[in-house]
Amino acid sequence: MTSRSRVLAAALSATFLLTACNAGSTSDDPTDGENNVTGGADNGDSTGGTGGTAAPGDDAVRIGLVAEPASLDFTTTDGAAIPQVLLYNVYESLVKVDQSGEIVPALASAWEVSEDGKTYTFTLEQGVTFSNGEEFTAEDVVSSFEAVQNDWTVSLKSQFDIIESIEATSDTEVVVTLASPSNSFLYSLTTRVGAIFDSNSVDELATRPIGTGPYTFGEWNRGSSITLQRNSDYWGEEPYFDQVELAYFSDANALNNAMLTDSIDVVGTVQAPEALSEFEGGDYQIIEGTTNGEVVLSFNNETEPFNDLQVRQAARHAIDHQALLDTCWDGRGTLIGSMVPPTDPWYEDRTGDYPYDVEAAKALLAEAGAEGAEVRLRIPTLPYATACAPIVESMLEEAGFAVTIDDLEFPAAWIEDVFTNADYEMSIVSHVEPRDLKAVLGNPDYYIRYGTPELRTLLDEADAGTEEVQIEKMKEAAKLVSEDAASDFLFLLPNLIVADPGITGLPENAITESFDLSQLAGE
Repeated sequence: MTSRSRVLAAALSATFLLTACNAGSTSDDPTDGENNVTGGADNGDSTGGTGGTAAPGDDAVRIGLVAEPASLDFTTTDGAAIPQVLLYNVYESLVKVDQSGEIVPALASAWEVSEDGKTYTFTLEQGVTFSNGEEFTAEDVVSSFEAVQNDWTVSLKSQFDIIESIEATSDTEVVVTLASPSNSFLYSLTTRVGAIFDSNSVDELATRPIGTGPYTFGEWNRGSSITLQRNSDYWGEEPYFDQVELAYFSDANALNNAMLTDSIDVVGTVQAPEALSEFEGGDYQIIEGTTNGEVVLSFNNETEPFNDLQVRQAARHAIDHQALLDTCWDGRGTLIGSMVPPTDPWYEDRTGDYPYDVEAAKALLAEAGAEGAEVRLRIPTLPYATACAPIVESMLEEAGFAVTIDDLEFPAAWIEDVFTNADYEMSIVSHVEPRDLKAVLGNPDYYIRYGTPELRTLLDEADAGTEEVQIEKMKEAAKLVSEDAASDFLFLLPNLIVADPGITGLPENAITESFDLSQLAGE
């Protein structure tokens, strides 16, 4: 098969997943092997009720997705698929991120920060209940946050290492004290680590999610779909639809055909951008926005040949990023040049740091004595990776690298070999965690094996400083990561959605971990 044929075949047939590389754990789900999981009778009435400016509908909306969760418990299982479904929809947090990128109230109606930046006092919404009827109080916040510190097993738990104490000063007030000021703390509460659980149902997270959100967990038909029911006892604006069905597809053609034959109402993530032509000019709305999904050409900075700066620089010069984007992702997406998307306050366009220059790449390899350096490009079996890998291979070989593509089944093989064991020289994966420069590149034990003392110092200064200092130091950190060629940054994935024209409230930008369903409605 030619490289071009391989690109097209991969783009049209493989399973697409926007995956956070924090997806390193395997599932401890006790229900593995079962076909169905249901939420039980205490998940709320799925019919009736009114709320907001429009009366809730009496029907369902069907959304086609990929990357079905391995478990429903994101305290023990990494990956983007679980919070995509549950965060903001079933589980709520004290604060959340809206479509503009602003932090706004959720379960906390207000909050105050002490003058020294170390104490956060949250005032909680009153009259809130979990879907099992239990009252939401400050004690649930305390138990949820302490569980992150003590019981969670996934890598994201480290975001709460800075918490010194958590105290419920009343049923409606929580005081969190940090060991030092942290600009990132409040933002971290908008992610899955900030999810609030009913303290009496945490033993059933993998099969029976209980939250305060606008939807309740209905049923999980493994390999097929997850349904969420409207929470008629929701404390906020009641959802429009009675039911949301999240239907999972492993084949791009099947997903497209489901939309074309009215089996679903929304393609939540377009599998191959060139497939949009099937919907253009028809009775569909096409939404194109942005994401946090940096598609990274990861270098293993710990092993040869990428423990040599000149070799890393050569690889960056060897990639024609615009040609790659045009060929493997239909030109849709954004070139960024570092590990910061344009929606972050400290974004700077760093695409000029290593312009495409094959001769410069060859010279750098020669100076490093690394002509013909043999590297394995070990990629997950995900469409953006399999589509882009042959192009990356060709460009690197033109510069003097000897590249072997090694397709690894995702998630099992890639997570074991690349993410966990760092048995690779190069890989291609999309990192979708918001504001993840520190998580991906600031940790020397992470699979990229970077995390230099200089970078960690900049990140610490950014977190502890004023807002102005944070922006300044984060820009310096992004510049350092780029100039040191810690990895190459191929492009930022677009958010592409196809939907029936009557569906409103779909997220234009995928800039949180959640596919936020709370604003969905019909005309």
